[in-house]
Amino acid sequence: MTAPRRAAVLGSPIAHSLSPVLHRTAYRELGLTDWSYDRFEVDEAALPAFLADLGPEWAGLSLTMPLKRAVIPLLDDITDTAASVEAVNTVVRTADGRTLGDNTDIPGMVAALRERGIEEVASAAVLGAGATASSALAALARVCTGEIAVYVRSEARAAEMRQWGKRLDVEVRVEDWADAAEALHRPLVIATTPAGTTDALSGSVPERPATLFDVLYDPWPTELAARWSAYGGAVVSGLDLLVHQAVLQVEQMTGRTPAPLEAMRAAGEHALAAR
Repeated sequence: MTAPRRAAVLGSPIAHSLSPVLHRTAYRELGLTDWSYDRFEVDEAALPAFLADLGPEWAGLSLTMPLKRAVIPLLDDITDTAASVEAVNTVVRTADGRTLGDNTDIPGMVAALRERGIEEVASAAVLGAGATASSALAALARVCTGEIAVYVRSEARAAEMRQWGKRLDVEVRVEDWADAAEALHRPLVIATTPAGTTDALSGSVPERPATLFDVLYDPWPTELAARWSAYGGAVVSGLDLLVHQAVLQVEQMTGRTPAPLEAMRAAGEHALAAR
C-alpha cells in the first residue's frame, strides 16, 4: 500500500480558489484515493516557515498571489519557463526531495488557445500590465508572429512592458489605455485586468470580432466577453486557463498523464454556478 500524498494551493486571499475542486476531481478520476489537496491562507511573511515544515508526504504546491515571485529564492531550482517571467505557480518535490518551481500559466494559456483552434496569429493586443500580462506576453511569444500592442495606464507600466518584450524577444508596442478600444480589432485580444476594468470597452466591440481571451472567471461572463460572444466572436475564459494550467500541475505532481481535462472543467463550471 502506497503512503498518502498531499498537495495544496497557497495564497492570500485563498478562500475563493477553485484549485481544490479541480485537483480533487482529477485525483478521483485517476483513482488516486490516497491523495489529498487542501488550501492554506499563506502570505509572503509566512511562506518560508510553511515550506520548511513540508514533510516527505508532500508532492507539490499550487501558488497564487502574492507568492509567485516571493517563492523563487526559497526553492532549489526553477524551470526556464518560470524564469522567463520571474513567476512560479507550481512547486513539485522531485524524487531526491528537491523543490522545483515551474509556471504552468504560460503553457496553460497556449493550450487554451489551441483548444479553440488558435495556433498562430499575425498580431495581438494585451489589455493591462500586471503580473498576468507578462505571462500573456510569454504565451504570445509562442503563437504571435508579429506585433503585440499592450495598453497601459502609466508610463511606469509602459516601461515595464517594454522590458518584458525585450526579455521575451517579442515585438511590443505600448499604447495608452485611453485608446484601448483600438485593441479590439486585433486577431487576438488578451484581457488581463481586474473585474470591471474592461466594462467600458464593451460598447466598442467591432461587428465581426476575432478572438478574446479574458483571464477572469468570476463573475462570468464579463460585459466585454458577453458582447463579444453576442457579436459572434470566439471567447476563451479564465476558467479555460485555470483548468489547463491545473491539468499540467496534476500531471507534474502525480506523474499520471493525461489528467482528466473535461471532468476538471465540468467540476469548475459546477462550482462557479453554485456560487
